Amino acid sequence: MDYGDKLFWLSVVIQRKYAQICDDFDLTPSQATLLCAVRNEPRQMADLAASLGMTKNALSQLVDRTARRELVGRASSAQDRRVIMLSATPAGKVLAEAFYAEVGKRLPEIASNLDADDQRDFERVATAIVDTSDLSTPTSTKPITP
Repeated sequence: MDYGDKLFWLSVVIQRKYAQICDDFDLTPSQATLLCAVRNEPRQMADLAASLGMTKNALSQLVDRTARRELVGRASSAQDRRVIMLSATPAGKVLAEAFYAEVGKRLPEIASNLDADDQRDFERVATAIVDTSDLSTPTSTKPITP
């Protein structure tokens, strides 16, 4: 396998572990990502769609499904009524915080078979990749659907 193949399979390993954690919280991966994105503060729907690489319609459908579970809510912005803000409900915030903590605890398990030095190197490299990535805008012009 070449480097690209290894990165592909690393992505699969991470996604599988993330999906397992989501399942334990009765969330889809898309719902979990949405909750984590709004757990600390309300976000504009348009900005959130861009950050998650989703169409506004796809995000709206995801929000509808998540709102039916009373985990998120929409409200008009106080500054501009045309702007829709999305925030976690109190129950959604509690779930998001618990989920986020569990991800922080269990996702590093993917490196558990590495020795201590390699685990530190993996953490350092993963941190450098995230810290130098622009996560505010999608990396592709083709939006994803949940």
